[in-house]
Amino acid sequence: MPELQVCLDFSCCLCDRPVGVTLKCAGSGLLGGLRSVAAVQVPCPNCNSVNQVYFEPCGIVRDVVPSSTRGRPALEPSIN
Repeated sequence: MPELQVCLDFSCCLCDRPVGVTLKCAGSGLLGGLRSVAAVQVPCPNCNSVNQVYFEPCGIVRDVVPSSTRGRPALEPSIN
């Protein structure tokens, strides 16, 4: 199984401050070549918002958008 280390540098989509992260990518998705696109959620160390980062295995960042948490059920405290 192919494995690759990717370093990404981008600006937070909320506070616009720089963020850097190093990822270990593995799996059959890498067999699609360098034009494959992957996604990862990265929290901003400055404002704590979560960024959805779309990137190519060569390290090119395609897009950074706010991570959507809508649609997920919210945790509620137990009544007992």
